[in-house]
Amino acid sequence: MAVYAIGDLQGCHDEFRALLDRLDFDPAADRLWLVGDLVNRGPGSLETLRTVRGLGESCVTVLGNHDLHLLAVAAGAGRGLKAGDTLDAILAAPDRDELLAWLRTRRLLHHDAALGWTLVHAGLAPQWTLDEALACAREVEAALAADPREFFAQMYGNQPDRWSPELAGHDRLRFTVNCTTRLRYCSADGRLLLGPKGPPESAPPGAIPWFRVPGRRTRDARVVCGHWSALGWYTGDGVLSLDTGCVWGQRLTAVRLDAYPGERWPTATDAVWTPCRGAAAIDAVGSAGE
Repeated sequence: MAVYAIGDLQGCHDEFRALLDRLDFDPAADRLWLVGDLVNRGPGSLETLRTVRGLGESCVTVLGNHDLHLLAVAAGAGRGLKAGDTLDAILAAPDRDELLAWLRTRRLLHHDAALGWTLVHAGLAPQWTLDEALACAREVEAALAADPREFFAQMYGNQPDRWSPELAGHDRLRFTVNCTTRLRYCSADGRLLLGPKGPPESAPPGAIPWFRVPGRRTRDARVVCGHWSALGWYTGDGVLSLDTGCVWGQRLTAVRLDAYPGERWPTATDAVWTPCRGAAAIDAVGSAGE
């Protein structure tokens, strides 16, 4: 059985299907890990949701910020559609309720102890152990399942910006969502810096990629993530980052996770990719967006 991880799809359905063909992916035998942000900005968000849902148990996907945005808009508890959103087809689809119900039950964080990899859309709080991260993710998933409208009404905002075990209620849930779906940078003392979105070489003073924060407690974990197209392909610091900016005119990338036992990490030559076919002609400024 092969286990493949693929970066942010964001509605790039044609590229996704082409990449599965290149992998010779067999849902009866293989497994697929998707880093979240299945939808939005690309032209095929509806088709992408239908295809991923149709893969059934052969596919694991975590929620990204664009996925949560879709669910919030559909629940009437978000901030409404934004310029550049490509979610109308989903919201108007005859099977929207089934698709959204399925999406709402996806996890924020997935860990496979036997495989030795952890899947998250954006990042992990530096203060978290892996067990703490998993527990916090499960709390969010339970709140989302229990009362989606209330959850989304309280989800938005950048505070609190530092982890404490004493966080409770919506503050605790919001912090977890911001880490797992929005995080790129932290301060040296582990505060979330949710403003900067460019590559590390352009970071403002004091902004450190979340995976390089001194004393990060998951430094020995192997984390596969996406969200950060300006970072692109990255291996190091216990992180495999796979958002290579397909929706911004670049390419969609996959890597086989089960091929790297022990200390070996995938390199750029191990990646399998398919180029963007030009369907999402969005200027480079957009790639810095949430």
